[in-house]
Order: sequence, then structure tokens, then C-alpha cells
Amino acid sequence: MDTTRNILEIDEERCDGCGACVLDCAEGAIAIVDGKAKIVSDSFCDGLGACIGSCPQGALRIIQREAVPFDEEAAMEHVRTRDSAQPRSGNHHAPHGRPDGHGVHGHYGLARQPEGAEGAERAGQAGRAGHGHGHSGGHGGCPGSMIRSFAKADTPLFGVSAMAEGPVSGPGHWPLKIRLVPPTAPYLKDADVLVAADCAAAASPLFHSHFAKGKVVLIGCPKFDDTDAYAQRLADILATSGIRSMTVLRMEVPCCRGLTAALAKARELSGTNVPLNEMVMTCQGAPAPTPLA
Repeated sequence: MDTTRNILEIDEERCDGCGACVLDCAEGAIAIVDGKAKIVSDSFCDGLGACIGSCPQGALRIIQREAVPFDEEAAMEHVRTRDSAQPRSGNHHAPHGRPDGHGVHGHYGLARQPEGAEGAERAGQAGRAGHGHGHSGGHGGCPGSMIRSFAKADTPLFGVSAMAEGPVSGPGHWPLKIRLVPPTAPYLKDADVLVAADCAAAASPLFHSHFAKGKVVLIGCPKFDDTDAYAQRLADILATSGIRSMTVLRMEVPCCRGLTAALAKARELSGTNVPLNEMVMTCQGAPAPTPLA
């Protein structure tokens, strides 16, 4: 029976058939058909919009309309069936570098990166086309995209070894992406939440032992994702989950400030007084005294 719910809408005029959305849809709801992204079945679309940030043309959005309910079991069976029919090696793409109608996922919906020179070129094209930043060459003037190399430090970060505090476990919950975490997730109850830039864990060996210790971690990238969607999801979490506090951990580069802005907007939307804090990490993984200009 149809109900009014969130579901993906694809603007075929804007869509160039690059297939990036196919890679980001774990439920297999999208395929490239005749050079355009199409919804395979409404029942495979969960309406969360995890694919939206991947589209370099801005052809995707979430709307509300009548549709059959999301059927997770059917979606996962569709992904398994689709992927089992794909060759496990060789060319995963149709001519002209477009994914074929079956998508380019690996087993159970996990995305496989396109291989070889074609994959590298497609990745470069997506980076240059994405989100109107106009990057070219090394960084196009944006400190967040600037290529840098750092010499190995003679002394460990913070003056301690990364393992000085003993073995460190991971976050202990899933999912981690901001837009995938339901506001009713049980691990949010009475939690201190860390909203971290997704570069942070890779940038610092002390991410879990220092920055994220004792916190529930949510991650995102304000440069490539929709920060309004972040703000709404965080507002829902603030309003319904019963968390104790929320801290943003952003990188020092200016483009990461959107994470702090999203959190501030979220508290305004939620009408709550949950304590908000900010931490800034340098590109070398240490606490930053001041952000980059």
C-alpha cells in the first residue's frame, strides 16, 4: 500500500550518467539506463539520501511523494542477485566509461572503485566538477585541497606515544555517517556525541584515544555533503535522542567550518539547550590553537 514518504527524485536534464550515485546506493535502488540514472524500484529506496552528495551535477534530491514502503529485505536480495551476475574481474563498465544497467557494486552492495587509468580519470573528473569549487591543478586556492607533505615529527603528538594509553578500540556502534544515524538509535541515549570531520580519523593516530574517547562518534564532510541535511538530522538527534552533549571536531582548513555551522543551526532548529563544543585539529592530527585563514 502506498504511503507518503521521503524518496529520491532524479533530474534527468541535469544527470550526465556518471554513475557516482550508483556507487553510493547500498540498497541498489539506482541504475544507469540509456545513459541516465533511474530508480530501479521505489521499494529499494530508503529515502535517507546517502547518494545525494555524490552527484557532481546536483541532479538528486529527496522529496515527499506517494510510494510503496521501503523493503530492506527485498533491496538486499536485489543487490545480492545483481552482484552475483557481475563478472568478478575485467571490465565493469559499459562503453564510454558509463556503468552498465547493473551498476558497479561489489558483493552485498559494497562499492568497488573503478580500476586502472579509466577509474583514475573518472575520479579526477568528479573532483573537478563537484560542488562548484572550480578546483584544478593542485588546489585551486582552497587550503582544504592544498597538497602538503609533512616531515616525520621527532617527538610524538601531544608528547606521548600513540599507544601510551594502551590498546584503543573502535567506536563500538554503527552507522557512523551523520545522515545514516537514526535519531532513535539506542546508543545515543545519555551519550556525549562527537560530530567529526571524516578526515580526522585518518589524520590523527590519536583520534580514538584522545579526541573520541568516551564519545559516540558521527562523521561527515561539509565540503562534499549537504550541510542543510546535516543540520536537520542533527536537530532531530538533539530533539529526540536524549544526548548529554555534542562536540564538533573539525579540521583547521576553512572548508571544514561548515560542520560547526551545521551544528549551530541544528541546535537552533531543535529548540534545545544541549551543550555544544568545538575542537579543531591540524592537518597533522594535533589540536589546533587557531584555524587557518
